[in-house]
Amino acid sequence: MKQMGRSLWAALITCTLSAQSSAGDIEDAIEREAKGVEAQMIAWRQDIHQHPELGNSEVRTSALVASHLRQLGQQVREKIAHTGVIAFISGSKPGPVIALRADMDALPVTEEVDVPFRSKVTATWNGREVGVMHACGHDAHTAILMAAATAFSRLREQLPGTIKLFFQPAEEGLPIGQEGGAQLMIKEGALEDPKPQAIFGLHVTSGLNTGKIAYRPGPAMAGSDTRITVRGRQTHGAMPWQGIDPIVVGAQIVLALQTIQSRQVDVTKAPSVLTIGAFNGGNRHNIIPDTIEMQGTLRTFDPEMRNFIMRRVGETAAAIAQSGGAEALVEWGADGYMPLVNHTRLTQHMLPTLRRVVGADNVVEGRHVMASEDFSFFAKEVPALYFNVGITPTDTPAFKAAPNHSPRFKIDEAGMLVGLRSLVHVSFDYLSGGGQPSNRR
Repeated sequence: MKQMGRSLWAALITCTLSAQSSAGDIEDAIEREAKGVEAQMIAWRQDIHQHPELGNSEVRTSALVASHLRQLGQQVREKIAHTGVIAFISGSKPGPVIALRADMDALPVTEEVDVPFRSKVTATWNGREVGVMHACGHDAHTAILMAAATAFSRLREQLPGTIKLFFQPAEEGLPIGQEGGAQLMIKEGALEDPKPQAIFGLHVTSGLNTGKIAYRPGPAMAGSDTRITVRGRQTHGAMPWQGIDPIVVGAQIVLALQTIQSRQVDVTKAPSVLTIGAFNGGNRHNIIPDTIEMQGTLRTFDPEMRNFIMRRVGETAAAIAQSGGAEALVEWGADGYMPLVNHTRLTQHMLPTLRRVVGADNVVEGRHVMASEDFSFFAKEVPALYFNVGITPTDTPAFKAAPNHSPRFKIDEAGMLVGLRSLVHVSFDYLSGGGQPSNRR
């Protein structure tokens, strides 16, 4: 009996060591594949950077993506949400289904970075001729996910479960009157057949040095919403009593909206920002126009607070307009994003992986980010983890780097390897663990 106990103990130790060895082998294989595809990943990024495309116009980019995925032998669906691409990678072992997402669109920004692959592209955006630049790193996101597809394909024999790759258009907003982005991908069935148990995404940021990763469980990024139109009655500027001046009414609305933030919102509950960033109306010094339009942004992390502020904006604008004989129309446009909420248990579940990839000291819990992301719509439907990857060289303080959306935004391409490694390791670890977290946040 004693001998049998010893034999059983030895067998358990052998099994444990074998499992540890197997896990170590997979980790080593991921590192080899990631390093092996790094140069191609950077080449893809530079090519995409030199040929940027605005939202719903990512024709060249999506063709490049689809061609690469087909060369890997993957199942590919094109023209999702106009120019989006979805691919499926099935491992040789049974397991859960996850999704990974990269956004492909550029911004209407004229580049000021002097690199050999600098963008010289121009395009028409909402009726205006603009420069076009990948000023937010979506070129890096696309290249990282293309490289991840290569790694997954080469490691398919060790891969349990299924990975859906989402190459998404129009994250940065839509041309006026168009539909697109994550919402349209979901509407067209991206999260079905099969539905993923979890979705992962990353964003490169100049706010972190290369080698660092930031995460935040729960509400992580703000929601945004826009547009107020004030209708008055045109008249000569010398005889304002014969019309209704929407400029004066609009100015009163701008000031009154700030009292919502400063006097009506519990600032101890969660941060929020309400900003009017554009005020347009009139075309001559001596004519009071019929209409003016204001565009702004509401940034919130709490859905209840968001609904309250949206309601009070409408009520405040309408009341002030009525007091001046005008009419105010508040539209929360289709380009308004909800707060991005990371699944708390999923985030905690994957933290050991992120720490293993870059070292525990290089993984930090980030602060609330007032910027918005339409990854939030995926996160509303499926448990999600969205994290930030640093791309500012270690010899430059991150606070001195040009921010995302700046014409001087620049990427330290060494940070892309960190993004690739983290995304592939997170995917393998989640799939190999069978997908532990529940849908409860």
